[in-house]
Amino acid sequence: MMGAGRERVLAKAGVMVVGVFALGGLFAGAAAGQAWQELGPSPINSGGGYAGRISAVGVSATDPDLYYVGGADGGVWKTTDGGSTWTPTTDHMPTTAVGAIAVDPTNDQVVYVGTGEANYANHSRYGLGVFKTTDGGATWEQLAEETFGGRTFSKLVIDPQTPSTLYAAVASAGGFPALAAAKGHPGAQGLVGVFKSTDSGETWTHLTNGIPGVEASDIAIDRQNPATVYAAIGNIFGDPGNGVYKTTDSGVSWSKLTSGLPSSQVGRISLDVSPSDPQTVYTLFTRQTTSSGGGASNMGGYRSDDGGLTWTSNGSVNQVTYGWFLSCVSIKPDEPGTVFYGGLNMRRYINGSGSTTTPPHVDLHAIAWDAAGRLLCGNDGGLHRSINLGNSWTSLAPGLGTIQIYAGLSTHPTDDNFILAGMQDNGTNRRTNNTKTWQAVIGGDGGWTQINQSSPNIMFGEYQGTGNLFRSTNGGSGFNFAGSGIGGRNCFLPPYVIDPNNTNTVYYGTERLYRSTNGGTSWSPRSGDITDGSGAIRALAIAASNSSYIYASTNDGNVAVSTNAGQTFTQILDNHPGWPRVTRELFVDPTDERTVYLATAFFGTTQVRRSTDAGQTWEALDQNLPDIPVNVVAADHRQRRLTIYAGTDAGLLRTVDGGDSWHAYPPGLPNVPVIDIDLDTGRDRLVVATQGRGAWSVSIVYCEGDWNGDGVANTIDVLAFLNDWAAVDEDGDFNGDGDVNTLDVIAFLNAWTAGCS
Repeated sequence: MMGAGRERVLAKAGVMVVGVFALGGLFAGAAAGQAWQELGPSPINSGGGYAGRISAVGVSATDPDLYYVGGADGGVWKTTDGGSTWTPTTDHMPTTAVGAIAVDPTNDQVVYVGTGEANYANHSRYGLGVFKTTDGGATWEQLAEETFGGRTFSKLVIDPQTPSTLYAAVASAGGFPALAAAKGHPGAQGLVGVFKSTDSGETWTHLTNGIPGVEASDIAIDRQNPATVYAAIGNIFGDPGNGVYKTTDSGVSWSKLTSGLPSSQVGRISLDVSPSDPQTVYTLFTRQTTSSGGGASNMGGYRSDDGGLTWTSNGSVNQVTYGWFLSCVSIKPDEPGTVFYGGLNMRRYINGSGSTTTPPHVDLHAIAWDAAGRLLCGNDGGLHRSINLGNSWTSLAPGLGTIQIYAGLSTHPTDDNFILAGMQDNGTNRRTNNTKTWQAVIGGDGGWTQINQSSPNIMFGEYQGTGNLFRSTNGGSGFNFAGSGIGGRNCFLPPYVIDPNNTNTVYYGTERLYRSTNGGTSWSPRSGDITDGSGAIRALAIAASNSSYIYASTNDGNVAVSTNAGQTFTQILDNHPGWPRVTRELFVDPTDERTVYLATAFFGTTQVRRSTDAGQTWEALDQNLPDIPVNVVAADHRQRRLTIYAGTDAGLLRTVDGGDSWHAYPPGLPNVPVIDIDLDTGRDRLVVATQGRGAWSVSIVYCEGDWNGDGVANTIDVLAFLNDWAAVDEDGDFNGDGDVNTLDVIAFLNAWTAGCS
């Protein structure tokens, strides 16, 4: 408790505050330069232009140029000119993970979005209920988070005669192990299956009479008699309840359809009902997958011409071994004999005669028909359209900013525009000028990258799998294989780091650490297995102040440190949860090799922590951080007050007071998962990689008057400073003279009145 004399000083300081307000006004504007810049890619200049994965497509029933599409984690985008231009509409909403879109056939300004992507991959993120707009996406409301939070939507359908009635196919979040994509969301294991709403999405009933409460992978409604609905129950790991179900009384009761359909080893199922002849129904069956995700091959397409009573084989599509990820069916609206199956590729069957009609990008997730009868396909490369039933395709990706970047983005030491990053099923790409168009340099799933900061013509990229590492010596114009000698387990996209003190030394993580001492020409094992016997390293960080210190975390929960350049590791944490893919969850203080920060991409646990003794003890830094997974952490030690950045599942936050308060820095970044942070101190900027909205940058503007770190200097900062000052907190010594007194208040107010610039 402060003494009476200090109370008088504080009261006098309060008078000074009032005087400052009267003279200078309230400073409430963001610092100059604090606007986020979207860097793209939109598009990648390959295959006619690629965007990120489109998981859902909704179209107007009457306007051939009005589409709504859902990025797997890029939110809902709208076009009113047939895909020539696009506008994001849900960047401000609590999540950007989209699984299903339904446009009211009687009013195309009414749109429902099921959040959470039911494609079952590790990057098929959990949802937070249903979004609804009644003004074409200008405004949205969030519905039913309590009912559906933590799970995903396979499909939403609207009763065309009573549009206040909707049906939903709901599934668990995906991943391997199961539910990995849920990241511990408290609703992840809630009810799944088929749901119905009769009040425009406000409330939902779980339908269970004759249909199991097992993951529903698709649903379709008879447009001529909407009391008839078909549902696919398709748990990807297999379940006795898997199969096709039908109701003829609006969901009151259901029966399973079996005659002619597979009955064992069944996994994901997709289906559609012909709009012009509702007795014609098609399904696509996928074999169940193993716990590691393999084996989910195609079991065939089936057709019924009697409303599902009997079925006959009707071709197939290539689903390789991951049909749990890619499966869709669509019938040409005016031709019941013409059906399209989507998997790795696309197959078209016209009265049983098949041909391959794959868009320029494989891995297909959604097929739709616009009001002009044109064929639309959402895939891992964005959205494509065909006017001739798939014989040729046009990319609608330019301007569609839905790329999912993996951790491992790199910036160039001398070229502001140059960025290198790996992207989900869109390879490794580089940005070389001040546009949103990027150039593809390596194929596959692009992962971790590294640019040699001393010799930036040397850089590395990779694609999925162990040892698939490539090196460029000409600034990224060409890459050659550089993974000779690497073996072992991987976390799909292994991390690797260049030693900042000896750039000929590079480390690469499998279940153990590999080292190259000749710049990646050859490799040899450096350590033993640092996992529990079945995992792989998902994050690596090397201390700039002492290269003997290397930190690693594994996807089976271990965090370890080496103090002898990777020869041996000591475990410093176990049972550490998080996303099983590659991360940058570790950050080492550039001036102190024993100070390390750790992010945790999981609900209900400590999400940001710090150790100052190389991991022997830890302190939590997430005091008022929302309970949300943190994918990446970075710390800027250059200013008076340490600034810590956290890339969360809903944007970027920062703290300047050791985690007591966290704020968006600055506001304006979409509420999208920030998967990586490049603290580009040489240019005073942050470059962040997102899972669904590409790369963004913002200037770092240090403002001493912004005491709480929310990006503006206003009255809240004065009160925050006075609280620290009154507590004789070390932060209260603003002028740094070793004493906390009235002079510090005056010094702070001078800085505060200067504002942020």
